[in-house]
Amino acid sequence: MTSLSGKTDIDWDAFTAALAPVETITEPVLIKKRSRDFFWYSPILNDALKRCFGDLVVRPKTTEELARTLAVAYAHDAPITIRGGGTGNYGQAVPMDGGLIVETTALNQVIEIGEGYVTAQAGALLADINAALAPHGAELAMFPSTQDIATIGGFVAGGSAGIGSVANGALRDPGNILSLTAMTVTDTPELRRFDGADALHIHHAWGLNGVIAEVTLRTVKRYDWVGGMATFDSYEDGYAAGYAIAQAETIHAKLLTTVDARICAYFPKLEGHIRAGKHLLVTMIRPHDVDPLRTLITQMGGHVDLMLTDEERAALKLPHVFDFSYNHTTLQVLKADRKATYQQVGCPIPPDAKAIADVRPHLGDDVWMHHEFARVGGEIVTFDLPIIWFQSPERLAEINITYEAHGFTVYDAHTWNVEGGGLKPDYTHLAWKKRMDPKGLLNAAKSRFWDDVKHLDPDEIEAKGHSNAG
Repeated sequence: MTSLSGKTDIDWDAFTAALAPVETITEPVLIKKRSRDFFWYSPILNDALKRCFGDLVVRPKTTEELARTLAVAYAHDAPITIRGGGTGNYGQAVPMDGGLIVETTALNQVIEIGEGYVTAQAGALLADINAALAPHGAELAMFPSTQDIATIGGFVAGGSAGIGSVANGALRDPGNILSLTAMTVTDTPELRRFDGADALHIHHAWGLNGVIAEVTLRTVKRYDWVGGMATFDSYEDGYAAGYAIAQAETIHAKLLTTVDARICAYFPKLEGHIRAGKHLLVTMIRPHDVDPLRTLITQMGGHVDLMLTDEERAALKLPHVFDFSYNHTTLQVLKADRKATYQQVGCPIPPDAKAIADVRPHLGDDVWMHHEFARVGGEIVTFDLPIIWFQSPERLAEINITYEAHGFTVYDAHTWNVEGGGLKPDYTHLAWKKRMDPKGLLNAAKSRFWDDVKHLDPDEIEAKGHSNAG
């Protein structure tokens, strides 16, 4: 078998034979399909990554098969990319160096459910985990809007927040990732357990410093959540209402999202259910919080359009409310027009409707706001995931500068470097890469700095990172 990527000189037929009996996928069209994730949300990433393909896909079904796969890859010096459901937006699952794609979706067992936690193999779908938790009266503290196809390992390796973060914080907040087990890429791969804060070494490192095998996440009490949609005449009023709800002692929200009216025009399934031309506030609350929520929204100048239990929503054949939150909002627009893209922007803390009002006219008509409320370190924050009508990289840079000039922080969604998103400020993740993956086979192209430090030992890498950060 010749190299599809053109970047390796490995004898892939011999490689495949050495893997037996581990399942492999050799059909070029299927390999190319599994070489993609949602990087096409960004036209910049799409141009950079659309021609990157792996050479072979392997689907281990047990931890032993995973170890065998990594040992064979180590022996052949094969580049390795780990793939879950492929829902990442930054090309995390794209094999830029060609080589082996390890798809984890067959490692999908829920291992243990206990008081306040669940342990599952890396390839278990988040929706399946929530379904397994439901009879126990529990659910994940947070999950992405893509839970139907996203895996727990992929969420921990590439995600940061989700539905539930307004109540329970970001993934990196203490107590949310309780532990994880990652496998080394060595001649004899070994499992290494990371508990508590140590798990953050592997969290959001895009699978470049260890192969996640199992994850233990925090769970919380499950409610029969009520999905709500309210509309406002001004975006700032909807944003202010979201902040008021987040602070309200009488309302426990699992989701708070505000969406510019222009974006709502791309939600055809909501036509006739919400007021046209108005700005949208999306909520998920407990059943006994409905009346306080209605009262607050009315007091803040809003109009309650929908307030539905899951059964009522299903009867109306409406999507779940979280289909209009996080990057599902971006997807709704992209379904209609591929010229759209987005950005990730941290807003002034505490949330301030005046700050939103002040920056809006400076951004231009090609930027349509969409905010997610969350808690980070116990503090209520918001993130803007605006729809941006892409013109050029230069115009995108202007938009970023405008946000930053008004006190907002841009976490660039248009980079394939793990260090570019703001969560890996030093080289600690690369020190762990050297410990877990001494040859640098795991997704090395996704690090901006690996080539600069790969010749150093782990302690030297950490020291260099701290020096640069200082």
